[in-house]
Amino acid sequence: QVQLVESGGGLVQPGGSLRLSCAASGSIFSIDGMGWYRQAPGKQRELVATITSSGRRNYADFVKGRFTISRDNAKNTVDLQMNSLKPEDTAVYYCNANVNIATLGYRYREVWGQGTLVTVSS
Repeated sequence: QVQLVESGGGLVQPGGSLRLSCAASGSIFSIDGMGWYRQAPGKQRELVATITSSGRRNYADFVKGRFTISRDNAKNTVDLQMNSLKPEDTAVYYCNANVNIATLGYRYREVWGQGTLVTVSS
């Protein structure tokens, strides 16, 4: 099986910064797209940023100019640098990856991490 593990969440003041990291492990042949999503209490999960295997990025409008997504294909990791954080950024942030899994006959499967909590508050 394949697992995604997020780290880096915590409590920060408005205007502060955090860097989230996600590491994939298991029977990985390759990984296509990777991304970050978030979910606040009482709201649907929403896209924050995605990045393709070739490095093409896509951002939600509400984080453009503040967040940066990056990946290391050799290490199977994806990071999210978050700057100028706002209280409305408070949410559980989830890592996502489209993984080609060797033990499933080299088929692709969407995999989610367990989430890491980001709280932006004074």
